[in-house]
Amino acid sequence: MTTLMMILGIVVFVIGLLFSIAWHELGHLSTAKLFGIRVPQYMVGFGPTIWSRKKGETEYGIKAIPLGGYIRMIGMFPPGPDGKIEARSTSPWRGMIEDARSAAFEELKPGDETRLFYTRKPWKRVIVMFAGPFMNLILAVAIFLGVLMTFGWNEQTTTVGRVSDCVILASENRSKCEKGDKAAPAKAAGLKAGDKIVAFNGERIDDWTTLQSRIRDTIGPATITVERKGAEKDLHATLTKNQVSRIDGDGEYVEGKYDYAGFLGFTPASGIVEQSFTESVDRMGEMMQNGVESLIALPSKIPDLWDAAFGDGERKQDSPMGVVGAARVGGEVFTLDIPPENQIAMMLFLVAGFNLSLFLFNMLPLLPLDGGHIAGALWESLRRKVARVFKRPDPGPFDVAKLMPVAYVVAGIFVCFTLLVLIADVVNPVTIS
Repeated sequence: MTTLMMILGIVVFVIGLLFSIAWHELGHLSTAKLFGIRVPQYMVGFGPTIWSRKKGETEYGIKAIPLGGYIRMIGMFPPGPDGKIEARSTSPWRGMIEDARSAAFEELKPGDETRLFYTRKPWKRVIVMFAGPFMNLILAVAIFLGVLMTFGWNEQTTTVGRVSDCVILASENRSKCEKGDKAAPAKAAGLKAGDKIVAFNGERIDDWTTLQSRIRDTIGPATITVERKGAEKDLHATLTKNQVSRIDGDGEYVEGKYDYAGFLGFTPASGIVEQSFTESVDRMGEMMQNGVESLIALPSKIPDLWDAAFGDGERKQDSPMGVVGAARVGGEVFTLDIPPENQIAMMLFLVAGFNLSLFLFNMLPLLPLDGGHIAGALWESLRRKVARVFKRPDPGPFDVAKLMPVAYVVAGIFVCFTLLVLIADVVNPVTIS
């Protein structure tokens, strides 16, 4: 049964992956057609074609390897300086440029002269290339907001999970009491696991962040109002000054850092809490920020990834994960002993996270990514505006094909990194903690 659920989870994730890819390419396709660019192909996946059908001037199809997708637009690169599409060069770098230029025109038909990608104004090309990643961003935001506002977010609550027996310095990293330890204020006041704290010193409290702040700001007597078995009850505690883990501006604990503050002595319970629209938007902002920081930190994680793949290194929870690893996690989600709605929510979060990653990754200003083409169009626009200001001749379209040698290097790095992640996902995968 567990194996069957694992397979089902993988299949569901792969379907979500294929939809995300198709949705991305639909953004490119729809805007390209909107601006009159001819698109001969719209494909989901790479490798051998499994199924295809031609409708109008575009062939729509699915390929065997679900690791991406593409649309083919006529005239992605302008002709060479001599106006020719094809030329031969003994230089391997020049050959790359000429091959790319030739491929951009290989399906040119009579009448296509006015339907070439490079002939469109830079702002139109920016829209076409940005539309793909933007579709992933829309899908990610829609899923995140939908799940957060209808299902909720797992967070610490004002309900008591466990009451400490004694006062222990946070830096001592122990849970058992020793001789000489003072009784925890919460224990002495009669606080019990399952109590829901609804007020602190008369102030109504409905979230853990506020309650934690009030506790840390208080040293001495305090009145704690709890909800127990449907009725409210006032408890009286004398909070003591103790060493506690430092928290940052986002309410996260800072490892190895401590402060002295008010101490009550209990661990809050975690639970699924529905988020308001504002709270959901804030969560989305945090996810976007974390995504950008993770992307920037990607090179620094390669050594740990190498050790995890080829050595005896531990595979960290924040380690980069590829499609295979994500599919495996998707399978694990369906094997967890949790309610079905929790499994669905986790799977949706996984697909949403994948779409957010697609958006951020594709916006890198490097060829062959969408961001590289956007950067080329913006540079062309800037060159032409500068030429107009100084009354110089129009420099014409920016020849992105000249950057193809760089694009091949970038693509080679991406392929090597993808293979490293793939090996790590197989031999030392990330698992759900």
